[in-house]
Amino acid sequence: MLSARTTRRIALWAMGATGLAALAVGGLFALDRAFPPPLPEKLTVSAEVLDRDGQLLRAYAVPSGHWRLGTGLDQVDPQLVKMLVAYEDKRFWDHEGVDVLALGRAGWQFASNGRIVSGGSTLSMQLARLIEPRAERSFGSKLRQLARAVQIERRLSKKEILERYLTLAPYGGNLEGVRSASLAYFGKEPKRLTVSEAALLVALPQLPERRRPDRNPGNARAARDRVLDRMVTAGVLGESEAARASLETVAAARLALPTLAPHAADLALRNAPGTVRHQLTLRKSVQAGLEAVAREAAQRLGPRISVAMVMADALTGEILGEVGSANYLDASRSGWIDMTRTVRSPGSTLKPFIYGLAFEQGLVAQETMIEDRPTDFHGYRPKNFDMSYQGDVSVRQALQLSLNVPAIRLLDAVGPLRLTARFRQAGVTLQLPPGEAPGLAIGLGGVGVTLRDLVQLYTGLANGGRAKVLRDGAEATTPAPLANGTILEEQAAWQIADILSGVKAPEGAAKRTIAYKTGTSYGYRDAWSVGYDGRYVLGVWAGRPDAGAVPGLSGYVSAAPILFEAFVRSGLPSMPLPRAPSGALRMARSDLPVTLERFSAAGQLPTVAAAAVTEPAPQIVFPPDGARVELGTAAEGAAPLVLKLQGGRAPFRWLANGKPLDTVARRREATWQPDGSGYSTLTVIDAAGRAASVRVFVE
Repeated sequence: MLSARTTRRIALWAMGATGLAALAVGGLFALDRAFPPPLPEKLTVSAEVLDRDGQLLRAYAVPSGHWRLGTGLDQVDPQLVKMLVAYEDKRFWDHEGVDVLALGRAGWQFASNGRIVSGGSTLSMQLARLIEPRAERSFGSKLRQLARAVQIERRLSKKEILERYLTLAPYGGNLEGVRSASLAYFGKEPKRLTVSEAALLVALPQLPERRRPDRNPGNARAARDRVLDRMVTAGVLGESEAARASLETVAAARLALPTLAPHAADLALRNAPGTVRHQLTLRKSVQAGLEAVAREAAQRLGPRISVAMVMADALTGEILGEVGSANYLDASRSGWIDMTRTVRSPGSTLKPFIYGLAFEQGLVAQETMIEDRPTDFHGYRPKNFDMSYQGDVSVRQALQLSLNVPAIRLLDAVGPLRLTARFRQAGVTLQLPPGEAPGLAIGLGGVGVTLRDLVQLYTGLANGGRAKVLRDGAEATTPAPLANGTILEEQAAWQIADILSGVKAPEGAAKRTIAYKTGTSYGYRDAWSVGYDGRYVLGVWAGRPDAGAVPGLSGYVSAAPILFEAFVRSGLPSMPLPRAPSGALRMARSDLPVTLERFSAAGQLPTVAAAAVTEPAPQIVFPPDGARVELGTAAEGAAPLVLKLQGGRAPFRWLANGKPLDTVARRREATWQPDGSGYSTLTVIDAAGRAASVRVFVE
């Protein structure tokens, strides 16, 4: 039995030991707070530009020049993580930063063999070395790593430690992180690796320069095989699986990281410089296909010529692919200039909208005859591209052949101001010389427009007359949707699609059902082709970025073959053009009313006819323009709508949505039974060819 003195002495020793322990623990905590590990909340990683599905389009090196892509465990093949832990730190999930058993084993082996046989570093210790790299290898630096590993474990979860290691680990050259290495050596993200590929990525960080597969394939193969052998011993892989993996060759070359959509990617970074991940509306497969077509086409067209393309979903306005130049890095072609946003002359590509307005107003049908002869429009004398004239042609032929005089005849009738107003309604403002009002020359390209704006206009043709604002996700702010967006009425848009889908495809072009229009600017400076099917719109521009002339350059010969090839290589499905809406049809010439047999605008009547016309032009007085009519449909047993007009010379031809009513009337009243509710256009044409139109909404 202990004496009272001994008991007091033991108690004092215990109290002292406890105090010393408390002081030691408190000191350790104080040191931990005073000297925390350099663990920023967010690592400095490469900025990434992703497509709509999250696939990498382009990455940017960090300021040090390294490729360091941020990595989450959900972006890495689970097999690689399992192999990494088994190879580097098999008790990773259990220890607190330091594996005492592994350190003891490493020390015993060093003492027994006089050299390092295996290391005792945990993944936490390796992360400590990555965040505080030291050139010397000493006992002091190892102790520092031990302390840092404990500190790291107190601050980060196991998942976070793995993610930081997989982001910072070296893989040779300027590659850091497993994603950079997987893209550079295998050309794919590390989400689905083969066993051989995963083993190589586990082996590389220990000696990244000596084991680089692009420079030392023998060392890389040997290191990979050691990992495979270890996985068999650890029970991670079966012997046959490891044997099959060892038969695979290792990557013999380093691949370039993705560099798709450089112009859009640069713009995204400029508009949001602090953002690491930028997601665009582009689709990687579409973008890659368009860029390949642009590069090859520019080589065929000749030196200093560039090619630009924009492909959009007409239903949403989202851009699926955009090529600003044939080659971003080709200085001879001014590849750094984004030609999708550069203002150029559109040539004849605006003509479909002129014809569309003429259909809307009931001035013409597809088989209406129109003159293609030299004409003076108040001092403006347009000439055709080939300097020849066709005489009398149908409206359908005039648009398909892109004849200039008929287009200007129709523009003179519908009015340049009305055309530009529709463009503004579709979100596009044409660029005119300062102080100059829209004139007839805009119909032949005497105006400025960008490729993006042109494609936006054509989304209206592909989308039943309603244009959509284009967006690619690189904008500083999401563009607001159009308040109206109507560029043509649905029936008129169908008439244009029906005509343009009949244009002959270029020689040797792949078969694709699209409606398309070409254009060539004055002086052979710009070649255009814009086409669409039932869902997608694609615009192509070719020319010199410095606006230099290119003899022989033309929309049909130079740009149209690119259009057809790009549609095919985009990989998008071919969507059928829309069916004819109610009230839209293509009438044979023999079925046309007399007033639609030949186009003759007011002021262009034959002299005898003009002298004989004394009545004022026709005017629809009921229903008034913009009226909402509660009527119902024939199926509902509703009474027809009575139509009334003033002026004009009998007989009168009435049209509803471009479709002639049954009879030609001599009275200034007629009746119309709508097919359904919604907007409709009513047009009357008198014997002198003069027309008037109103737009009403039937409820």
